[in-house]
Amino acid sequence: MSSTIIHALEQTATDGADETDKNPFLVALGDRVRSLRARRGMTRKAVAVAADVSERHLANLEYGVGNASILVLLQVAQALQCSLAELIGDVTTSSAEWLLIRELLERRDEATLKRVREAIGGLLGMGGANASGASRSTRIALIGLRGAGKSTLGHRLAEDLGFPFVELSREIEKFAGCSTSEIQALYGQNAYRRYERRAVEEAIQIYPEAVIATPGGLVSDASTFNLLLAHCTTIWLKATPEDHMKRVIAQGDLRPMADNSQAMDDLKGILAGRAAFYSKAEFHLDTSAQPIEATYDALRHLAHEALDIPA
Repeated sequence: MSSTIIHALEQTATDGADETDKNPFLVALGDRVRSLRARRGMTRKAVAVAADVSERHLANLEYGVGNASILVLLQVAQALQCSLAELIGDVTTSSAEWLLIRELLERRDEATLKRVREAIGGLLGMGGANASGASRSTRIALIGLRGAGKSTLGHRLAEDLGFPFVELSREIEKFAGCSTSEIQALYGQNAYRRYERRAVEEAIQIYPEAVIATPGGLVSDASTFNLLLAHCTTIWLKATPEDHMKRVIAQGDLRPMADNSQAMDDLKGILAGRAAFYSKAEFHLDTSAQPIEATYDALRHLAHEALDIPA
């Protein structure tokens, strides 16, 4: 296709959409495509051929008026030899340093990535409990899904250690002036996560020693979870899905079963989705493996040993 025709097509695309009508995301996407193409030293025609899309389609994409399908974006990313994340503007591709760091970390195993995360935490002054060689924090944070035993076991452990017991869900409700379910209903998930972050920050600031029971979904926010890992000795209390469900219902909360015949499948899905994050805790304890007293004894022994406190 001649350059004259291509220019005419581009002009048609830009004339057909007023700048003020363009979607900002599509405009930014087009800017990135042009920038990546320039970085690779490729003509639009070369990219179009490599991506198996028409030059007109690519021109529209670059000028922010082409709402391409995800498969077309994938083809363009492959043609430009970049990740789809870089094409759509993921923050970890936003600068040369980010890209170089990403390249260093690609294809590393989990153990290596964990060491890197801890090293970065130390470099940024967030080394805390998980940093290699650092003394463990005397704040013990219990993580895990609701029904794992965080409140029941945590309260007893705090009494044994002589530490304050902090239930973050209650602290969140104090900040918001309403229940956690009302926060979700009235203000949404993002507001809840802000209150949750504030509760973690305040607990770290106020209590040099504490046993902290955390909400089950805290691990869903990477920033807040990083803060917890950095400043607390973390213990994952885990249980079977059946025990999680049974314990929540025994507490008088029938919501897990309300209007949901697939409640157990949903619960298993949540556990599977969060397990990789829960497993980042320094210690793990299965609260389904033995009766409550034996489980508490195991937790007490674990905590005393972790903090180097005589039993």
